[in-house]
Amino acid sequence: MSENEPRDPTAEAGSEHLPADPRPVPDDWDLTQTATAAEAAQAVAQAEDRLLRLAAEYDNYRKRTIREKTEAFDRGATALVTRLLDVLDDIDRLAASDAAATTYKSFRGAFDLVQRKLWKELETAGLERIDPVGAPFDPTLHEAVAAVAPEEPEQDHTVKATFQTGYRFNGVIVRPARVQVYSANGVA
Repeated sequence: MSENEPRDPTAEAGSEHLPADPRPVPDDWDLTQTATAAEAAQAVAQAEDRLLRLAAEYDNYRKRTIREKTEAFDRGATALVTRLLDVLDDIDRLAASDAAATTYKSFRGAFDLVQRKLWKELETAGLERIDPVGAPFDPTLHEAVAAVAPEEPEQDHTVKATFQTGYRFNGVIVRPARVQVYSANGVA
């Protein structure tokens, strides 16, 4: 635009680079009509008030959901601990038994019962063992810590031994199984 051309007072400098306003202008809108400074200030104050209220509402929502998640987690943990209290009582009774009056066989039998009871409660809560001996090696479930040459070709990339059992809790791997893998090239 040259200096001699009349200047459009509604045009802003660089407005040719601005995206078009997606809101349609009403037909009865008078572009020459202006608002007083007081009306504009009031509109800005109302918009700021709405914005502050919305921000406060969102902050309260965020705090409430964090609190509800924490409470739900605590309720779940409390329920699991409550189920494990009977097992803990059995362990205490086993530890308090008279070693001189208890045979190894009866002690071992009591220990096995407590272990089965503990596993029953943990499985009910959603814990699963991952012991993949003989299964195909899966890096999402297993961690290969050793590799050996297969005795037969079809054993390639299968698990030979489990060094440490893995665990999955409600479908999520808590700890991968640490395994020895058959591998023709020496790597899993």
